[in-house]
Amino acid sequence: MSAPSAPSTVAIKVGTARVRVRPNRFSRGMLAPLLIVIGFVVGFPLVYAGYLSFTDYRLTDRGTPDLVWFDSYIGALTNPSFWQAFGTTATYLVIAVTGELVLGLFIAMALQKQRWAKDLTRALLLAPMFITPIAVGLTFRFLLNDQLGAVPELLSRIGVSYDFLGSGKALITLAFIDMWQWTPFMVLLLLAGLESLPKAPLEAARVDGASWWYTFRRVMLPLLSPVLVIAVLLRALDAMKVFEYVYATTRGGPGEETQTLQYFTYQTGIQFFRLGSASAMAFIVLAVVLTVIVVIYRRMERSREQ
Repeated sequence: MSAPSAPSTVAIKVGTARVRVRPNRFSRGMLAPLLIVIGFVVGFPLVYAGYLSFTDYRLTDRGTPDLVWFDSYIGALTNPSFWQAFGTTATYLVIAVTGELVLGLFIAMALQKQRWAKDLTRALLLAPMFITPIAVGLTFRFLLNDQLGAVPELLSRIGVSYDFLGSGKALITLAFIDMWQWTPFMVLLLLAGLESLPKAPLEAARVDGASWWYTFRRVMLPLLSPVLVIAVLLRALDAMKVFEYVYATTRGGPGEETQTLQYFTYQTGIQFFRLGSASAMAFIVLAVVLTVIVVIYRRMERSREQ
């Protein structure tokens, strides 16, 4: 017996009248405004930036820019400062995301066992996420300033002298600022993952007399691994775009120690007016990010198949 075919038209009530429309045409019509807006807001800037990356366009130029094709890409890939910024960004990403993962996991485990004032605790914990990054950067800039900051002043009273934004320490300080603001995001994801874990394997390990560390390492972490991968991927992609903390605190200094990819691209395009080169750098970073996403996604698919 053949399955009943879908109706060619659907009746929709508009006011007191009933209008019959075709489902496919109606759904396309409803999506059209959204697609048009996305096309202008996302598509046009992306296409225009792609065009600029093949030119030598400068903000000070008035005429039509000359096409240089891949010269801007080659110039970026052979620029030592670009690779230094790439390494700085990678170091910052590893420190910040690792700290957020470890802290977030243990805070999420503690919150899971909390029995009272749960809503108040979680509301206070998530508060840093809702502050704009530039405001967070400016706040820590004044708190950690070695001459006027409250934190260095308190440390000096107990005989400790530490320059948070000095040479060799500034990048770690920026990573700490990121951890302060975005560890709650990691907690939110990991807490949801912990509360969705099946109870049977954990109870079986407890009945068999397994220690807490063995249960955590051999049972809980493997079950939680899909959530861990997604949480790390989301935070890594966001941390790779770090700009506000650098702009508000160090401006890439001391020297070039905290010059991240985004800040280096900003300097090239806005401060030095070379938008063509800056666009090429942005697309190189985009290619790296997409490659990382594809590799991680494929590994996740293979692990699910196994």
